[in-house]
Amino acid sequence: MRCADGRDRDSPVIVVKGSAIIVGAGDALGGAIARRFARGGLIAIPSRRKIKPLGELVAQIESEGGAVEGIPCDARDEEAVAAMFDRAENEIGPVEVLVFNAGAQHRSSILDMTTRIYRQVWESATFAGFVTGREAARRMVERGRGTIIFTGATASIRGGANFASFASAKHALRALAQSMARELGPKGIHVGHIIVDGMIDSEAVRTKFPDETEALPEGGMLDPDHIAEAYWAMHAQPKDAWTFETDIRPSVERW
Repeated sequence: MRCADGRDRDSPVIVVKGSAIIVGAGDALGGAIARRFARGGLIAIPSRRKIKPLGELVAQIESEGGAVEGIPCDARDEEAVAAMFDRAENEIGPVEVLVFNAGAQHRSSILDMTTRIYRQVWESATFAGFVTGREAARRMVERGRGTIIFTGATASIRGGANFASFASAKHALRALAQSMARELGPKGIHVGHIIVDGMIDSEAVRTKFPDETEALPEGGMLDPDHIAEAYWAMHAQPKDAWTFETDIRPSVERW
């Protein structure tokens, strides 16, 4: 016998698994977010420009039993981003989550900063967020559901000395997230912004800021896996109690 939709009554129901694209899936926070969403049952799609470390992250998630498909992509390239979303939708699984976590931190006196550096930071932290956020929204609106989360920083709300380019870009990214949240919320899309207020415990941060990290007390750096829990919690919130913004910092952090 056949069902009203023409499917054989005894045939198995095919359940399509959703996916989570993590842009900026680096060695610390981005990778932790990808692992967390894979553990949550979604197909993780970590994305970054460097292919070798992306492959290492994919292998790690697979070894933990997670479903994953890495896609290398320059998030500043509009055509490449659109192609990544098309591939995810058509070959992997409908995109239920986008996390924009691309980093572009730069420290320099305004007296020495070049227009090239200022533009590069803006392209990586703001323009790329716009492109990826727009492509996610276009596909999610058709289904009336989805989660888009942008990673913020201390610089999202406070422009510190020598961080003019980074603070400008992060302020703009936060404004983009606010605008998208107000427009897309009524359409079923949860847009959120997570401010990471503190240093993330990673080799890259310890190498870039050796004096600052060595001076921190025990527990003074954020564990990437612990931060990732906040991303999953934001995605899992019921529609009647959505959070737009949350900030995370170590207990010893001054703020």
